[in-house]
Amino acid sequence: MASSDPNKRTRPGPWPPAPESAAMPPSSWAKKTGFRPKFSGETNASDSGQIGIQIPGQQQSTRRRESDPNLDLEAGRVRSRQEKVNGEVVGEREKDKPVRKRRDSDGGGRVVKSTNGQAVGTATTATTATPARRASRNEDVVDVLPQVVDDDGFMSRHSHMKYELRDTPGLVPIGLYGFQHYLSMLGSLILIPLVIVPAMGGNYEDTSNVVSTVLFVSGVTTLLHTSFGSRLPLIQGSSFVYLAPALAIINSPEFLALEGNNFKHIMKELQGAIIISSAFQAILGYSGLMSVLVRLINPVVVAPTVAAVGLSFYSYGFPQIGTCFEIGAVQILLVIIFSLYLRKISILGHRVFLIYAVPLGLAITWVLAFLLTALGAYSYKGCDMNAPISNIISDHCRKNIPRMKHCRADASHALRSAPWFRFPYPLQWGTPVFHWKMALVMCVVSIISSVDSVGSYHASSLLVASRPPTPGVLSRGIGLEGLCSLLAGLWGTGTGSATLTENVHTIAVTKMGSRRAIELGACVLIVLSLIGKVGGFIASIPDVIVAGLLCFMWTMLTALGLSNLRYSEAGSSRNIIIVGLSLFLSLSIPAYFQQYGISPNSKLPVPNYFQPYVVASHGPIRTSFGGLNYVLNTLLSLHMVIAFLVAVILDNTVPGSRQERGVYVWSDPETAKREPAVAKDYGLPFRVGKIFRWVKWVGL
Repeated sequence: MASSDPNKRTRPGPWPPAPESAAMPPSSWAKKTGFRPKFSGETNASDSGQIGIQIPGQQQSTRRRESDPNLDLEAGRVRSRQEKVNGEVVGEREKDKPVRKRRDSDGGGRVVKSTNGQAVGTATTATTATPARRASRNEDVVDVLPQVVDDDGFMSRHSHMKYELRDTPGLVPIGLYGFQHYLSMLGSLILIPLVIVPAMGGNYEDTSNVVSTVLFVSGVTTLLHTSFGSRLPLIQGSSFVYLAPALAIINSPEFLALEGNNFKHIMKELQGAIIISSAFQAILGYSGLMSVLVRLINPVVVAPTVAAVGLSFYSYGFPQIGTCFEIGAVQILLVIIFSLYLRKISILGHRVFLIYAVPLGLAITWVLAFLLTALGAYSYKGCDMNAPISNIISDHCRKNIPRMKHCRADASHALRSAPWFRFPYPLQWGTPVFHWKMALVMCVVSIISSVDSVGSYHASSLLVASRPPTPGVLSRGIGLEGLCSLLAGLWGTGTGSATLTENVHTIAVTKMGSRRAIELGACVLIVLSLIGKVGGFIASIPDVIVAGLLCFMWTMLTALGLSNLRYSEAGSSRNIIIVGLSLFLSLSIPAYFQQYGISPNSKLPVPNYFQPYVVASHGPIRTSFGGLNYVLNTLLSLHMVIAFLVAVILDNTVPGSRQERGVYVWSDPETAKREPAVAKDYGLPFRVGKIFRWVKWVGL
């Protein structure tokens, strides 16, 4: 029987007890001490989402984590000598107090609770976090943000941002930074119409009208998304995810036999497919199914899927540049010089060359094209580039007319023929045409678009918001993207609308995360779309310059996709094999489908760079159901579909710890509701959230 004498009782140790195994040291600590993790290569991962508190002066030593009795695991800091071991505070050193960046009404000074309800410390919305507790390295996830910071500040957050999500410094700064943000993403906003409209047989006037429509829809959908979607400062627009399936539909067998200007006919087919797929995506988001699907989506899945989108256009980029190498090569070299060699040069506090690499390269190369055209470099005696190819008899002209069309700066008459004012309106190309086989292809692509958006939501929230969004906010954002694609289908942009992947890079480079700046820029975009000459000016960009810009944009897309691996154990052999296998099969399997049934002497009625998209007419799957053949041959020829299928199956079946996989950790809904900062970041405006309070799967 235990003695009742209190003097003879054993004193209890600190609570909670110290974990059995030490937490994994950060990579910077590993570099200094020579620590070797159990995975191949140095581990540089940490958890990718949940945010706790990191108190200034906190010790990073593993020895103190294991043995120091003054370590307060619940508060996330070392107790001062004035504090008792059992946690009763009798005094606190000034240097242990967190620095408040926001007002208390915004969430500063509020006690943050973990998902199990235990207090983990005093919250500041501008600081990163340390875990409240972690039982085992192989079982739980460290609740900290990645601390790897490169020279461009890519991993930086709050303290390195000029403006955060809810900052409103004034109309002039917001206007300047919003203009800078949109200008740096110029290529992503305008280049897709310059590819698909000529592929549909449209003329320069059609291209000008579609560009204006894309600008209008992008402005409207961005306003909707920042107000009623995820509420993150993310620009919406025509996504490269939809480009490959759009080209596959454009080059369908039933359209190849048509002659003349088939632009409106094919556009109506695209509109029908996009409208049905957008309804599917909206249901996926607003029904809450996305909250279930997101459990399967992690960095090891997002990285190869997004990277495959950029890699899938390798057959288009340089073959187009080769027709006018002296201009295309200059375009690529200029963008490389500006974005890499001159990236650290600042003018008035702005890294001008890094931020404006694409616009500067476009302007200089366009001037070069004008000079070469004026000097007669692309003038050939007796050749008229406006004459139909069928009417040209001379072999000399047949050989040089494609070069004239691609290289001459005055080849397009879009600017001259464009009206000063034009209002894009719904169904401007006619009534959409619906075919189930094309709609089914686009429905699958909308899932890939949602996967891309999940990665963008998470990465951007770590830069500008107090916490990552909740699963409900994520579902709400995907649902609204479906409605935005519905608008794109009704107006006729040729592709669906989605969050542009380049947003994350632009936010990190410009250090601008203000929601108001994005909204003001969206309003300017709508105004510019009403000026027909703007669309005509963009449509008059020479084809070779467009190809050069696309090469850089697709390179950025590939790199941004692979950058998602920074949230996982990048050196893990498990992840290396999964990502490598996903990327290789995403190139090899579509190549089999694209080359099947084509002999070296085959003459396809499309240019060589569009041959990968005519697979529906000669693919290996040939059943008695023509529609099923079309769907399977088309989907299995898309690189991103193969990459997604391989990655999602392997990542969710191959054993691996949560930390090794880099599992996305989203904010807990109950915790988010109790924090004013999170509510202000993601809560719906105009009390709309109260009206839909019963829809718990699409809110905080």
